[in-house]
Amino acid sequence: MPKTIFITGATSGFGKASAVLFAQNGHDLIISGRRKERLESLAEELKHTHNVSVVSLCFDVRDNNAVVSAINSLDNKNVDILINNAGLASGLNKIQDGSLDDWEKMIDTNIKGLLYVSKAIMPLMIKNKKGHIINIGSTAGKEAYENGNVYCATKHAVDAISKSMRIDLLGYGIKVTQICPGAAETEFSKVRLHGDIDRAKKVYNGYEPMTAEDVASIIYYVTTLPKNLCINDLVVTSLAQANSFYINRN
Repeated sequence: MPKTIFITGATSGFGKASAVLFAQNGHDLIISGRRKERLESLAEELKHTHNVSVVSLCFDVRDNNAVVSAINSLDNKNVDILINNAGLASGLNKIQDGSLDDWEKMIDTNIKGLLYVSKAIMPLMIKNKKGHIINIGSTAGKEAYENGNVYCATKHAVDAISKSMRIDLLGYGIKVTQICPGAAETEFSKVRLHGDIDRAKKVYNGYEPMTAEDVASIIYYVTTLPKNLCINDLVVTSLAQANSFYINRN
């Protein structure tokens, strides 16, 4: 039976790949992102290719007023699955050399943005006494590494928020899953390194990292389990990666 999937950060990476995969499997979509042209182009492509309903909402998750306004504008107030995918790393400096702009961008997007969207969607799920919230964490939320400082802190927060959501929503039949990917070759490093494409490419030299489609397949999988089962926390890396510290580069 088709479900309605709400995906944040749908214009690239895990979000876009997830939108494509859910559409391929006949599910209706609500996709959001900041880049309007990309968002609308993806919506049109998925509608025409897969004959599903796709609503695009252009807003920045860091702006709570924009989040609430966008979600209130929906004709169909039913959301079966929320994928809190919007997130980023910005900068790769030691903490004493960190940029306040980078810090605030990560905190506002990775923590506050996730909370804003969740708070707007959760009442819909509570009313229906069902739903599934998938928070995209990171191996950086399981350990800290050099120059990762504030990014790691934000993903540790996602880990704690996911655990808390699971407890607080337990009585409403709402599943909460955290998926924590390791290195995946998307726009992640390009954004983190402020557009330095050559340096970003070197992050993935010497091994086969995950792709956005790999992670999307896992996101999709956790939504296919029987209604009485929930994967609470899932850490996934490529075969070449053991954790945030160890990667086997040839």
